Amino acid sequence: MKIPSWAWLVSWLAMPLAYAQTDVLIEVDRGRTEGVFSSKPVFQRAILTKPDIPSDTALLMFRGAPGYARIESVKDKFRGNTPNFISPHIRLFMQAGIALVIMDCPTDQWGEPGFYPTNCLDNYRYSAQHADDVRSIMAKLRQDHGYSKLYLIGHSAGSVSSRWLAKRLGNEIAGSIHSASINADRRPGTPWSSVMGFPYRDITAPVLHLHHENDGCSYTQHRVTKNYAGDRLITVRGGNPTGDPCALHYHSYQGREEAVSTAIINWIKTGKVESIAGE
Repeated sequence: MKIPSWAWLVSWLAMPLAYAQTDVLIEVDRGRTEGVFSSKPVFQRAILTKPDIPSDTALLMFRGAPGYARIESVKDKFRGNTPNFISPHIRLFMQAGIALVIMDCPTDQWGEPGFYPTNCLDNYRYSAQHADDVRSIMAKLRQDHGYSKLYLIGHSAGSVSSRWLAKRLGNEIAGSIHSASINADRRPGTPWSSVMGFPYRDITAPVLHLHHENDGCSYTQHRVTKNYAGDRLITVRGGNPTGDPCALHYHSYQGREEAVSTAIINWIKTGKVESIAGE
C-alpha cells in the first residue's frame, strides 16, 4: 500500500522535542599543495551533524559571504555565516532524519576574515575543481556514513556554488536548493558575475528556489528569481527584519526561520513546493 506523502509529517510532528545528534569532522587531503612555493597540503573539510535515527539523506550547506569558515574541528561548526535560518532549527532536520553537512571552502581558498570575501570567488566556484572537491566529501558521506541521497543548499553567495555544482554534478545529487540567490546584473569579472545568464535548464536533478518577497539586498532580487524559477519557487513572507539587508534582515528570513526550515524539509521528503512560507 502506498503511504500518503503527508504521512511522514504526521509522524514527525508526533516525535518528542528531544533529539540526539553527533558532530563529525570530515577531512579529505585533495592531493595538491597551497601554492607553487608551498608544500602545505590542501584539505577539503566539512562538519557532519548526524541524526540519532536511521537516515539515508544529507543536506550539504554552502554559506553566504565570505563563504569560508576556516574549519579545523567540530568546534568551528558555527564559525562564519552558516545559513543562519537553519542553525536555530537543526532539531527539525534531525527529527526528520536529515543529516546536515556544513561545507567549507578548501584550505587553498581560505581568505581573510570579515564579511567581504577575498578568496573562494567565481573563478573557483564555477570550476570543475570545486565540483571534484565537493565530490570528495560526497564519497565520504556515502562510503563512511551511509548517506545515499545528497542534497545541496546554497544561501546568498553560497548559491553561486549550489548552482554551478548542481549543473556539474548532475544526477550525482538528489536535488539542489538555491536560497536568496545572487542574481542582479553584474559586470563580467566582478564578484559573483558567473551566474548572470545561468543555464538553469542544464540542471538535471530536482531544483528548489527560496526567496523572501521583500529581500532588500540589491544583489538578490525576488522579482528576478520569480522570472526564472517558475513553479519551483517558495516565496517567504513576513518576519521581523533587523540588521544588514544583505546579511540578516528579510534576506535571511528573520522571524520566519522555522517556516522556511519546515518548507525545505517538506520538499526534501515529498517533492512538494509550498508556494508561500510564512504568513
